[in-house]
Amino acid sequence: MNILDMVKKDNGLLPSKYRDMTTDEMRARVREIKEKLGDDLFIPGHHYQKDEVIEFADATGDSLQLAQAAAETTASYIVFCGVHFMAETADILTNESQVVVLPDMRAGCSMADMADIHQTERAWEKLEKVFGDTMLPLTYVNSTAAIKAFCGKRGGATVTSSNAHKMVEWAFTQKERILFLPDQHLGRNTAFDLGIPLEEMAVWNPITDELEYDGDPSKVKVILWKGHCSVHEKFTLGNIEQLRVDKPEMNILVHPECTWEVVQKSDLAGSTKYIIETIEKADAGSQWAIGTEMNLVNRIIQQHPDKEIVSLNPNMCPCLTMNRIDLPHLLWALESIENGEVINRIQVEQEVAQQAISALNKMLEHA
Repeated sequence: MNILDMVKKDNGLLPSKYRDMTTDEMRARVREIKEKLGDDLFIPGHHYQKDEVIEFADATGDSLQLAQAAAETTASYIVFCGVHFMAETADILTNESQVVVLPDMRAGCSMADMADIHQTERAWEKLEKVFGDTMLPLTYVNSTAAIKAFCGKRGGATVTSSNAHKMVEWAFTQKERILFLPDQHLGRNTAFDLGIPLEEMAVWNPITDELEYDGDPSKVKVILWKGHCSVHEKFTLGNIEQLRVDKPEMNILVHPECTWEVVQKSDLAGSTKYIIETIEKADAGSQWAIGTEMNLVNRIIQQHPDKEIVSLNPNMCPCLTMNRIDLPHLLWALESIENGEVINRIQVEQEVAQQAISALNKMLEHA
């Protein structure tokens, strides 16, 4: 039977049988199916996933690393343990005979939802009236396929937190200004690191359809979309101030999706990959407060018992949408493949995929 004929259109709730299985039973079945499918199956797992899922990942990484892994795999089935936009990226970068599955269709991204294609097209039209043909769109990979296609169609590119500096530098060789979607904080922190003052950054508000900027628009170099990560915005100046009092010797290491104020008051800031590598290279006995997703922070703590590591926000919870992918949903996805009725397939429309791949390839070229 052709792989494409095996796709089942059922995107419903998890069957009750998976709630009745023990963890050991589910783990044994996952291992059994992985062994049976062999090279036909590839499971990428984002660093923010639960340990019960990461245990079975064939590759772990941040958004850039997993995009590269998706582009390179020849597996017939890619069961993506991440969120919706990541699975879309995998589908765009693989060929038509490969099937991408998201174990739980509810695993979305609030940041990606903050910029839809209708808002973006409307914003571009209004911004062109102000800035003319001087803008290049860049989008964080935490965005829908339609937004990636929007950027690709206009000569722009995608970026990740790992290569944002390179991509913003490249963008300024192409155009005088950039529109950075959908995370204003990564855009602001990256541009500031590259020497662009805050006074030359404006914010586009997609709710009011207005440019938020006081001053001469001709001085604007970066237009930041008013979106954010609901996890990283929870790290505050108050967290830092309290830590400086309680643990003044502790290093503060945060992700650039945090606000500009938090990044400025921290000791170090960088991508998920940078955070992991910084802790790996750190001296035994060193002390760290990390401002990023809690599943990853807990995993880093477990992996480095020789160091004192805490979350910058002691009340932080894991990313709720990432957490929707769990062991029962992973097993459900794998058994559907084994039974010849693939559920929760992610498919990007061909026209959108063709435009989006241009933006993604520009990113991968600079990776």
